[in-house]
Amino acid sequence: MGNDNFSDNRLRADNQQGRLDPMWIVGFVDGEGCFSISIIKNMTTKSGIQIFPEFVVTQGAKSLSVLEEMQTFFECGVIYVNRRKDNHRENLYRYCVRSINDLQTKVVPFFKEFPLKTTKHRDFVIFCQVLEMMIGKEHLNLEGIDRIKTLASTMNRQKTRI
Repeated sequence: MGNDNFSDNRLRADNQQGRLDPMWIVGFVDGEGCFSISIIKNMTTKSGIQIFPEFVVTQGAKSLSVLEEMQTFFECGVIYVNRRKDNHRENLYRYCVRSINDLQTKVVPFFKEFPLKTTKHRDFVIFCQVLEMMIGKEHLNLEGIDRIKTLASTMNRQKTRI
């Protein structure tokens, strides 16, 4: 199917019963997901900064099964509950993949083979750059951290970091 890292048998027609369609996943993530780089202060690290790449899809409790199906499809990640304390009755659930290995070998190859269609594709490209920098250990020096901060500041509608 083009990318050796992405398991061909996940996509074969005879293996699709009960499985999510790749193009459906692309559309769903375009609407409900994000790729983000969190940069937090952590005084236990040498630089005082810790960097977390993360793929997240969020849904209300009524659609939790979709997140469970995604978790099964990608064969990685964790689903967290965000208990709501506002006027909504339904808790939010977050399917999160934070493992650099899982991001590199499962999530990124999928979205390279099946590209996002919205501006989230741009965030994905930047996310991949940062992930490659982290794999190359560039996040462990101040110059690399500064480059990552600059890249991350252009993602997800330019959210402020730290």
